[in-house]
Amino acid sequence: MQDIRDAIMAGDTSSEEFAAMEIPEAYRAITLHKDEEEMFAGMDSNEKDPRKSLHLDEVPVPELGPGEALVAVMASAINYNTVWSSLYEPVSTFSFLRRYGKLSPLAARHDLPYHVLGSDLAGVVLRTGPGVHLWNPGDEVVAHCLSVELEDSAGHNDTMLDPEQRIWGFETNFGGLADVALVKSNQLLPKPKHLTWEEAASPGLVNSTAYRQLVSRNGAGMKQGDTVLIWGASGGLGSYATQYALNGGAVPICVVSSDEKAEICRKMGAELIIDRRAEGYKFWKDENTQDPKEWLRFGKRIRELTGGEDPDIVFEHPGRETFGASVFAARKGGTIVTCASTSGYMHEYDNRYLWMNLKRIIGSHFANYREAFEANRLVDKGMIHPTVSQVFPLEESGEAARQVHHNLHQGKVGVLALAPEEGLGVRDQDKRDQYADAINRFRGA
Repeated sequence: MQDIRDAIMAGDTSSEEFAAMEIPEAYRAITLHKDEEEMFAGMDSNEKDPRKSLHLDEVPVPELGPGEALVAVMASAINYNTVWSSLYEPVSTFSFLRRYGKLSPLAARHDLPYHVLGSDLAGVVLRTGPGVHLWNPGDEVVAHCLSVELEDSAGHNDTMLDPEQRIWGFETNFGGLADVALVKSNQLLPKPKHLTWEEAASPGLVNSTAYRQLVSRNGAGMKQGDTVLIWGASGGLGSYATQYALNGGAVPICVVSSDEKAEICRKMGAELIIDRRAEGYKFWKDENTQDPKEWLRFGKRIRELTGGEDPDIVFEHPGRETFGASVFAARKGGTIVTCASTSGYMHEYDNRYLWMNLKRIIGSHFANYREAFEANRLVDKGMIHPTVSQVFPLEESGEAARQVHHNLHQGKVGVLALAPEEGLGVRDQDKRDQYADAINRFRGA
């Protein structure tokens, strides 16, 4: 891969030169092994260690099919789906690959005894398959993670409703935590030229997810003046929700778990902040019993900050730990929009606060191509900024995933693949200079 890396680093290699370059037969990739599916059996989630399950392997370059592209990956990032994969929970991702492999002979390529993970990338197109016309070798791109077949009518108003919709690098193979990735061409978006490789790779999944969940009419449909309660507001997903609230004329209430994370929200421009650890909220008395008095105390604190207003929208992703409080806290007629459930999928809440107060719960999952395009466009316009705070080399992806698993991170955790160091890949220095203060502020610099 050295020749490919050198050509990318040169910055002036032509499309024809990229097309003529030889692609190696194998590449480095972060993988799970099918024969280790039971390695954590019987262990509590917090005891499972991604450093033991994630491997750096040499794997064969996959066959390129119609409508697909091979991309040289300069940088990727860690999402919570990689953490789930690495822990083999709630199910082994090899079950996804088995199911996908039954769809068609082309899909059968994905059903392998190893799984290349990763749902983000920034890199350069190396090859395109038959039927690809918009993208060419040498194009600098980022990828969103929606893999969709679009052979069913259900997906044509909203591709997220396609019955064969999958998350690339989680429910498919050949993901972005690698030197090479296989994507469908309709996953590709232009790389913002003012960003480094690691910055450009980091927004993909979480930025598009936050856009759909909070801004899109498929989600909460946030409007100017809305009060938005955002859990984990300094994290990989919440930091983008905070930016969308601020950019969209809404008022974010940022819930965080430390003063350091509160300071990140302040740097983004948020003023209403709840440090739930410092204020000692315990929404569960024990494993099976919630404490409504803590909901009341939480709601009172929100109204103290807002001058008496309850949230129009609650941006939910912790799940089980917080969902009862979220349903309680939303205003009458308000919206709880939910995804992820990183603290547990089995939500419990008092339905009286939902039905008698005409509240709505909306499920939201990633984003369709148009939503991903709009989210990336806002990054390109300098209205949304990457929140990558730590960057690891590819061989330390296990440690990067462990950091996310135990919530030791802030913002997004990046991973360098072919890029030899941080800070490379900026193609428009004037534009970067224009947004330098915001870029550094959002990176916690």
